[in-house]
Amino acid sequence: MAAKNIMIVGVGGQGTLLASKLLGRLLLGKGFDVKVSEVHGMSQRGGSVVTYVRWGEKVYSPIIDKGQADAILSFELLEAARWTEYLKPGGRLITNTQQINPMPVITGAAAYPENLEEKLRGLGIDLDAVDALSLAEEAGSSKAVNIVLLGRLSKWFDFTEAEWLEAIEQSVPPKFLEMNKKAFALGRAC
Repeated sequence: MAAKNIMIVGVGGQGTLLASKLLGRLLLGKGFDVKVSEVHGMSQRGGSVVTYVRWGEKVYSPIIDKGQADAILSFELLEAARWTEYLKPGGRLITNTQQINPMPVITGAAAYPENLEEKLRGLGIDLDAVDALSLAEEAGSSKAVNIVLLGRLSKWFDFTEAEWLEAIEQSVPPKFLEMNKKAFALGRAC
């Protein structure tokens, strides 16, 4: 099996690292060779971050080159647009529709780009956009956007819901488990 590649992108503080570790744990449990990158970028709250998850029979590097990502899981709309050149032809972009202003927008030096969803669709990208923030809040916490998006991503895998839930149980503190299971279910159902 050729290596498969998923990029997880977002803004520092959104839980991208937990999402990549959870996905890596699930894939390891299925017997794949898995490489999960460290966070690249400004992982402090508010900076752009990216992690790579690669798996297959044998994976030699955790890095994904431009045009090689089978999927991009984006926690914020501008981050989705920022990383599209890494998506391979026929790849899928799953994104939260939430917009978080980067520093140039906050300081007034730039404007947040308008109509990003339309522009991405105009590029012929297989775009799956979901309001993950609202679903996370419905589950009980705005911090569960990452798990909502993993629920959405899970629809494109052949793994059972029980396998995903087991990875969640192994990855989140027990006091947040039920809320995260609800977030996952809401993401998977939308």
